[in-house]
Amino acid sequence: MTDETRETSETTEAVEDDPDAAETEVDDSVTEEPAEDDGSPERTKPGRRGRLRMLRNVKVVPVILVLLLLTSGGVATWLYFKRYQPNRQTDPSVARAVVNAASDGTVALLSYSPESLDKDFATAKSHLTGDFLSYYNQFTEQIVAPAAKQKSLKTTAHVMGAAVSELHPSSAVVLVFVDQRTTSKDRPDPAMAASSVLVSMTRVNGNWLITKFDPV
Repeated sequence: MTDETRETSETTEAVEDDPDAAETEVDDSVTEEPAEDDGSPERTKPGRRGRLRMLRNVKVVPVILVLLLLTSGGVATWLYFKRYQPNRQTDPSVARAVVNAASDGTVALLSYSPESLDKDFATAKSHLTGDFLSYYNQFTEQIVAPAAKQKSLKTTAHVMGAAVSELHPSSAVVLVFVDQRTTSKDRPDPAMAASSVLVSMTRVNGNWLITKFDPV
C-alpha cells in the first residue's frame, strides 16, 4: 500500500469515529464574509474624525456670519459717505444752478458789440476762472477786439437747450446748444450758426464758473 493510500484510509477512519470533527474542519476551511450593514445606529454612527469635522463646521458658521455682517456694514458705510452725502450736494436744485450758470456764461462769451467791448468782455470774465480766464484775456485782446473794431463785428448768442453731462460736488460738465447771430460792416444781414459746446465748470466760493469751453 502506498503512503498516499494509507493517509486517505486513516482520514476516512477518523471521520467515521468522530463525525463532529469533520464538521469543525469544514467550517474552519470556509472564509468568513463581512457582515452587511443592517442600518443600525452603531454601524452608521460617524467616527471620531467625522465628529471633529462636524464640530469644526459648526464653529465656522458663526464666524462666517460675523464676517458677512461686518462686510455688509462696511459696504453700507461706504455707500453713505461716497454716494449719499455727495448726492445731497448734487440734488436737482444744484443741477439747475449749474445749467443756469453754464447757459449765462455761454451767452456772455459769445455775445459782444464794438460799441461796448470793454463791458461785454468784463461780463464774460465774471463767468470764468483758472487757466481759461487767462486764455480769454489774451484771446480777446489780441484777436477779438481788433477784429470787432475794424469790421464792426457784432455777435448775439441764444441758448436753445442745456443739460448736465456730469455732476459732482465741486465740478460739472454741461452740454449747451446755442444759436449765434453775427453781423458785420461787410455783411449787414445776420448770419446764423448753430453749435453745441461742452462747458466744464467748477465751484468757487459757492459760484459755478467756467474752466473749459469745448465745441463738439
